[in-house]
Amino acid sequence: MALQLHIHRLATPRHTLLAHIDLVVAPGVVHTVMGPSGSGKSSLLAAVCGTLDPAVQFEGSITLGDTRVDTLPTQARRIGMLFQDDLLFAHMTVLENLLFALPSGPRANRKTQAQQALVDVEMDAYAEANPATLSGGQRARVALARALLAQPRALLLDEPFSKLDANLRARMRALVFGLVAQRQIPALLVTHDTADIAHLDHLTHLTHAVTQPV
Repeated sequence: MALQLHIHRLATPRHTLLAHIDLVVAPGVVHTVMGPSGSGKSSLLAAVCGTLDPAVQFEGSITLGDTRVDTLPTQARRIGMLFQDDLLFAHMTVLENLLFALPSGPRANRKTQAQQALVDVEMDAYAEANPATLSGGQRARVALARALLAQPRALLLDEPFSKLDANLRARMRALVFGLVAQRQIPALLVTHDTADIAHLDHLTHLTHAVTQPV
């Protein structure tokens, strides 16, 4: 299941934010996108997952496998997202956070899925813990488990390692990249850190956004 982006232009009524992006991300590959602030990285991710500001105009197409998804609502695209912040609910246990992310169904089945997701990210011993008691790296792993529970067809990574120290960053990178490869889903990573690059031959540099009126 490959992620294909053919974007001719992302623009506000006054300015072009991003133009001429043509990418194919193969299953199991993490494609890295780098660029200075204002170069359109966040707009690119928003276009893929369907959360662009209504004031931004999208021209192009985004395809997952044989399905064109840019015409679908966000929830129907089945694209997972991992952010800088873990966004865990403080009033829920780790397990409850994961159960909340799962669609409706028998609780026993949902609990089994959530527990397996915690095993996958080496957090099964913390199922009943309060997220506030976890370290930054542990919270990041729970957030990853939650993102993968929805069985996304593609994964977007918005600087998910930026708030971790060097040792934790290296471990989280290895965990995320390993799970992407294991599950054979395409992933798009936005980062400012060259150490985050998964494959040098799967790298796109964005320049400053175009500022002329459109």
